[in-house]
Amino acid sequence: MTFNQLNISKPVMRALEEKNYSKPTPIQQKAIPVAITGCDLLGLAQTGTGKTAAFAIPIIEQLAKKTTPRGEFRSVKALILTPTRELAIQIEESFAEYSKYTSLKHTVIFGGVNQNPQIKILKNGVDILIATPGRLLDFIGQGVVRLDSLTHFVLDEADRMLDMGFIHDIRKLLPLLPKKRQTMLFSATLPKEIVAISKSILHNPQKVEVAPVSSVVDTIEQNVYFVEKPKKIELLVSLLDNQRDKSVIIFSRTKHGADRIARTLNKRNIKCEAIHGNKSQNARQNALNNIKSGKSNIIVATDIAARGIDIQDLGIVINYDLPDVAETYVHRIGRTGRAGKSGVAYTLCTTDEKPMVNSIQKLTGKKLKTVSINY
Repeated sequence: MTFNQLNISKPVMRALEEKNYSKPTPIQQKAIPVAITGCDLLGLAQTGTGKTAAFAIPIIEQLAKKTTPRGEFRSVKALILTPTRELAIQIEESFAEYSKYTSLKHTVIFGGVNQNPQIKILKNGVDILIATPGRLLDFIGQGVVRLDSLTHFVLDEADRMLDMGFIHDIRKLLPLLPKKRQTMLFSATLPKEIVAISKSILHNPQKVEVAPVSSVVDTIEQNVYFVEKPKKIELLVSLLDNQRDKSVIIFSRTKHGADRIARTLNKRNIKCEAIHGNKSQNARQNALNNIKSGKSNIIVATDIAARGIDIQDLGIVINYDLPDVAETYVHRIGRTGRAGKSGVAYTLCTTDEKPMVNSIQKLTGKKLKTVSINY
């Protein structure tokens, strides 16, 4: 299937062709024809599957047909709510690409920076607003943002919003939205809190889903250590001592676990950064900057907090805790071994985690190499 087959208008097609986007991803193939009709949509897809275009293109297509008359003030017609500054900026860049040959105006707002330049743009009027929850509610409170004319609302990365503690902000925002609107909710998983929110904001939604990736890059060497829980940290230290020159991401199942691992490693003079939902935006950005600049080479992260993090030449993934589902393991280790480069994955497995190793091997069709412990 091509974008042409999705009956996309000439201005948007021109922008896509300039970027050599000819073939839509699976989530785009499923979501665009549904969303372009204006009906509500529940999309289940991981970061990196192309879901931004899956909601951005339908919104642009619909709004471009309702151009604001010259001289008339532009009011916010589409609101995209996303949990982090990085994601908000990425989404705004996508809207800039796809709407290049339309007259639509868009901007992005987020906290942690001077609000005056953002206020100035908003006061001139925009059609599409990409926002993080805190800054949006702040601007609504100041009367800078009004949502009376809103016709499209996207709640992106809903499960990550939950993990980062934004659900209360979302609940404060929802009563401020016009009842008559198109709503699209995207999430990688559906915990019960997100199911409840989806039922409250979606009206007769179409559900589109992209099956989790089950194939593992052949260039990734997969190893498993069978170790009892009290010995895990010593094994981790031993592994890292032998890999001082490589970028590493360590996965913890919980936020507290990530903090505990990071504290222990730093006490052992192994410089690392922890990233999870309780960390501030600035702390998260500083951790990423330290990795990119070479000040540190190790990140400890939870699954949801790690989404959207792209570390070039990531050499090693360590599963300190095994995930709750086998598909998550595939996404974790898929962060290394990219672009034809080799990568290594280490899994530290306790007795009660062995059934998950069996599930992973069944899903991937590959047997993890058992390594004996020497430290």
